[in-house]
Amino acid sequence: MITLSSCGKSFPSRNGGSPVAAIQDVDLTIEDLEFVCLLGPSGCGKTTLLRLIAGLLAPDSGEIRIDGRRVDGPGPERGVVFQDFALLPWADVLRNVGFGLELRGVPRDERESRARALVDMVGLGEFVHHLPSQLSGGMQQRVGLARALAIDPSILLMDEPFGALDAQTRRGLQVDLLNLHHRHRKTVVFVTHSVDEAVRLGDRIVLLTPRPGRVGEVIDVGLPRPRPADLATMSRFIEIKEHLWARLTGPGDSEGAARGH
Repeated sequence: MITLSSCGKSFPSRNGGSPVAAIQDVDLTIEDLEFVCLLGPSGCGKTTLLRLIAGLLAPDSGEIRIDGRRVDGPGPERGVVFQDFALLPWADVLRNVGFGLELRGVPRDERESRARALVDMVGLGEFVHHLPSQLSGGMQQRVGLARALAIDPSILLMDEPFGALDAQTRRGLQVDLLNLHHRHRKTVVFVTHSVDEAVRLGDRIVLLTPRPGRVGEVIDVGLPRPRPADLATMSRFIEIKEHLWARLTGPGDSEGAARGH
């Protein structure tokens, strides 16, 4: 279980003025094995919140606990997938996937065996010795996902991982991620600016307010898993999308609406 209590985080102003509050007074509980999407207008602190959970940033106020233990830095129970892939450009797919295991001192034969299995799982078995520059954006993101899974974290933290991809590739990776979540049962916290993506993927959607980000609403999606092929035609799917659009485009959304890919 991930618990955030009265969390706040500010950053220095670019012009030397007062610090800018990214998030403020965030209280949130994420249950084990949940798939939770963080949604909100641009600049509302979604990525900041994810980095706080990852331990890459420290809150200025409040605290974050995972299974009762206070978060004071990164930990092996958390795997992070970034939007920009963050792959090692000089390493092939196999070494990129096994890099976290290498840092943990896992023997070469073991880490390569585990990495190969994950490369096969994400459909890149034919590209195991390719460099990142030889892969498409979607393939690179599959490598990033496999690398995060290699350390077998109980929690996956994903920061708009499909945001830079074309619509067709994005949809395919959404399906892959749902299948992986169904088979491996991880807790997933997923940042997105897309209303459609949040409803397709999440068990719950945490809607953040414009900066400073606070929890404006938490929505139980209530759609079946595994997600059916006709999901977009289901009345519940349409109802939630319309509700979120109304919230995002209504009075008080000074940052503009999220994009609904």
